[in-house]
Amino acid sequence: MTTPETPSPWFPTISPADERLYAAAGFGRSAGLGDNIAILVIDVQYRTVGHTREPIADAMREYPTACGDRGWGAVDNIALLLTAARAQGVPVLFPHVAPKTATTPGGFRAKSPSLASPDAAAYEFVAEAAPLPGEQLIPKDHPSAFFGTGLVSALIQMGIDTVLLTGCTTSGCVRASAVDAFSFGFTVGVVTDAVYDRTDTVHAASLFDLSSKYADLISTAGAVHLITAGDTA
Repeated sequence: MTTPETPSPWFPTISPADERLYAAAGFGRSAGLGDNIAILVIDVQYRTVGHTREPIADAMREYPTACGDRGWGAVDNIALLLTAARAQGVPVLFPHVAPKTATTPGGFRAKSPSLASPDAAAYEFVAEAAPLPGEQLIPKDHPSAFFGTGLVSALIQMGIDTVLLTGCTTSGCVRASAVDAFSFGFTVGVVTDAVYDRTDTVHAASLFDLSSKYADLISTAGAVHLITAGDTA
């Protein structure tokens, strides 16, 4: 069992006093990561960053859901992680937002109608972190990569015990996927600098909550070391 480093990317959003309260309740200990790892690249599509590397306010003019340069740095780290994973034969899976229509199930149409972009290019994978032929695509209609998809079966079939989560958004689909992965009995790692969100506050608070209850946090550098050190099957 490998224990990752535990950075504190939520400072100063979460105060030391709040950290102490959670620690006193027993939250936040490291569970360690397993040996049979898969990488999940969640929703890294142009609708979440835009086609141009630019500040979020500018990127949102193309797609209201775009995170702009808040996401592009994470995309670059995902690309580094994918290079290492592929070289070591570590499985990479791509849960992604399926194009939404007037008949797509779920509550997004009422809650967040901007999520239903009519632009087909919005749903294309970002080139820097796109799947290669043969890598498994997991289309989804809901926040979690596990809800209503074949992801659990795919991971079980591959003998996976640990998932490393990348992509977006930290507070949305990444968090929902982490909670479900934990609930299904997988060990969960969140790659802190390879996930992204629209605001620093929401990103930081989500990482703190995930680290407290459901996941171990690891950096891209730590994840690459974990993979290349030969600790994975």
